[in-house]
Amino acid sequence: MAELARFAEHVAREAGELLLARADLPREIAEKARRADIVTDADRASEALIIARLLAATPRAAILAEESGARSGESEERWVIDPLDGTTNYAHGYPFYCVSIAYERAGVVEVGVVHAPAMGETFLAVRGAGALRNGAAISVSPIGRIGDALLCTGFHPADYSTNARCFAAASESAQAVRRDGSAALDLAYTAMGRFDGFWEFGLAPWDVAAGALLVTEAGGSVSRVDGGAHRLDGRSILADNGRLHQELGALLRKAGA
Repeated sequence: MAELARFAEHVAREAGELLLARADLPREIAEKARRADIVTDADRASEALIIARLLAATPRAAILAEESGARSGESEERWVIDPLDGTTNYAHGYPFYCVSIAYERAGVVEVGVVHAPAMGETFLAVRGAGALRNGAAISVSPIGRIGDALLCTGFHPADYSTNARCFAAASESAQAVRRDGSAALDLAYTAMGRFDGFWEFGLAPWDVAAGALLVTEAGGSVSRVDGGAHRLDGRSILADNGRLHQELGALLRKAGA
């Protein structure tokens, strides 16, 4: 698994180089189903590169990617890819974006990579082996009270009203709440203790597959916001340092989550 993790990290870095090279070029931007959900030529180019590299190395694996969707495979392996998480940030020149690649075997995420090229940071987790940032071990924060916590969230277009209530409740209770626009990177920051907790609704598997593994391997807790077990298709996520999980979950549910 270590060799496969190094390979996934290499592919994520290569895709990151592509994104950096295109960052200052004129962009082709198209809307998806909603005005706030966009795709750029850089998303598509990054995804094409990643898929080509992954299939060359694991030709029997299935693929689930944000832009091209699902591709069936002939084994229990599956790659879950977000070629550019934080597309709106990228399109506006805001450097909070990343490449996210996760490797599943028999439905269990075994490897997760989140690479933030503009930040010069690469996060890597292997199930049972811990989590790393740029090769050094990371762990979640020691914060034990929401009143001392820096939290983070994101707003899916279909869940604005629900999360507005949660955001207000968390803002009244926490030290501060941030909204940075890249769920995978928010999860990576939670894994290394920059954020003490993160929640969001309406997410897809490629948004959370790698980041959720980072959090658990760094010693944190991950579930759905309703308290149920985390699933890639669970459509909500609550991730934190473990010490805040019960209190933060109760606060969000009381707010109407």
